Formats: sequence, C-alpha cells, structure tokens
Amino acid sequence: MDLSRVDKELLMYLEKFPEINIWDDLPATRVLSLEIMRKRIAKLTPIHDVKSEDFNVLVKDGASVKVRLYRPLKDFGELPALIWLHGGGYCLGGIEHDDHVVRQIVQAVGCIVLSVDYRLAPEFPFPAALDDSYTALLWLFEHASKVGVDDKRIAVGGASAGGGLAAGLALATRDRGEVNLIFQLLFCPMLDDRNITPSSYSITDNRVWNRECNLRGWSAYLRDKEDMIPVSPYAAPARAENLASLPPTYMGVGSEDLFVDENRIYAERLKEAGGAVDFSIIQGGFHGFEFIPKAQLSKETRYGYFTALKNALFR
Repeated sequence: MDLSRVDKELLMYLEKFPEINIWDDLPATRVLSLEIMRKRIAKLTPIHDVKSEDFNVLVKDGASVKVRLYRPLKDFGELPALIWLHGGGYCLGGIEHDDHVVRQIVQAVGCIVLSVDYRLAPEFPFPAALDDSYTALLWLFEHASKVGVDDKRIAVGGASAGGGLAAGLALATRDRGEVNLIFQLLFCPMLDDRNITPSSYSITDNRVWNRECNLRGWSAYLRDKEDMIPVSPYAAPARAENLASLPPTYMGVGSEDLFVDENRIYAERLKEAGGAVDFSIIQGGFHGFEFIPKAQLSKETRYGYFTALKNALFR
C-alpha cells in the first residue's frame, strides 16, 4: 500500500493500528478482537433509540444460528428490513462486533435490521455461512407480520466477507425464487477467491486485511472444497456467469483496498447484465476505513451507504 495515497486523517488512525496476527491462534484472536471492539464501542455515544431482541433459528442441518433483530424504539407499523452480515474474512467477527454500526443503520434509515451470527470457518466451511444467512432470510420473510416487517421490502447487505456473503445470498435468493429482494448494500465486498487482480497483490501491510490474510481466509472458507470445480458462485460471487435479475446494488470500496479491482469488475458486470448499480471508489480509503467512527471520510462514506439504503427501502 502506498501510504502517500491514503487520506491524511485516515493515515493518523492507521499509524496506531497494531499489526494483524490472526492465524497463529485463531480462537484467541476471536476473543481478543471482541474485547477490543467492546472497548471501542464503550467509548462511543450510546444509541438509545434502537431496541433489539435475540432469536435462535434452526438451520436445515440441525444447527441453529443466532440472529439479532433491531428496530427503532418508536416504529410505525410495518417497516422494511435489511439482512446484515458481518465481516471478518469468514473466520472472525459476529453480531456483537457489528452491534454499534447496526444500531447506526437503524437510527439513520428507520428500518428493521436482522443481524446474522453465521458459523465461521475453518470449523464450518462453505456452505455453512450461506445456509445460515439464507435460513435467517427465510425466517424473517415467514415471520414478517409477527415482527413488523414488510415482506415486500427486504434488502441484504454486509461488509467485507459479509458483503461477499450478501452478494452470494442475493444470487442464491434469485435462483431459489422464494423471496424477492429489493436491494443489496455491499461494503468493500470479498468476492473473488482467485486473487488474480492487480490490486489483490498490492496490499501487504500487516495492519490491514492484506493478500496473505485474504488467501488464508478463502482457504479456510473453501476448505475441503478443492474438488469443487468450478467454485460455487454462492461462495465466490465473482465466479457467477449470470448476474442478471439481481436487485439494485450500492457498492463502495476504498482506493487502497485489495478488493478495489474485483469490486470494480463486479460492478461493471452487474451493469452489463442490466442491473442498476451505484458504485464508488473512495479515494484514500483502505480496507475497513468505513468503520472508523470519527474520521471525516469515514462519516461521509457511511452517510452515503445509509442514504442509499433509505432511498431504496422507502421509495
């Protein structure tokens, strides 16, 4: 990563980031990352006008997935909803990590959000995360009237691996024909397991999600799938041959993100397939910069996502 191209304010935050050492002890890394996130959230202004409730939803293989349903404290009748999928390279993260940002979404947009605590790799490789996410979507659709959701206004979204999972979920939902999604909101999505674009080679800085992390994340997610030829587009949406009939898409990525090329190519292919796409490359942003609470570029970028979602759900 060329630090001279990073936004100056973001660079000050980056200089304080520790180097990432995810893989030596992944269970310990998960515990540590949750502790760090809780400390960060504790320093932020609490969001009191959003309430939440947890549910356990049974998956077809006998497992259960925890979901957290967020809604405005003062809601009015049936509301549109977003299925939210957290990031973490398919190996890290959870609904607790994204609790504050999801509350921000609910507060800013006025919708309901269902956040999915999908199972993580390598213990649970593909298709576990997709199965969990699709099951959560069906649960929301089938219980829409009970939880105050308008089942004709459901969107999917996520960040990084969660963005890739959201894109895979949109493909699976289109092909299975049980639910009609109206929008997909993709924050710097992780779309392509092949790692062959120029930008996929460009990030080696150990303070951010880099090429080595990406290779190992994909390897964990696709474990025991070496004979899956071709790799399922529900796992790696960039491999999908048919991108027609997908919901309108809002997607953004930082210019200094290793995903910038695969995101740009995916957006171009969505447009070529007749899709409505609003795609932005945010100059000076590195992977995950959107979630830095106080940086101006981060706030502006989040506002763009929230505005796009609100326009899609309440049009």
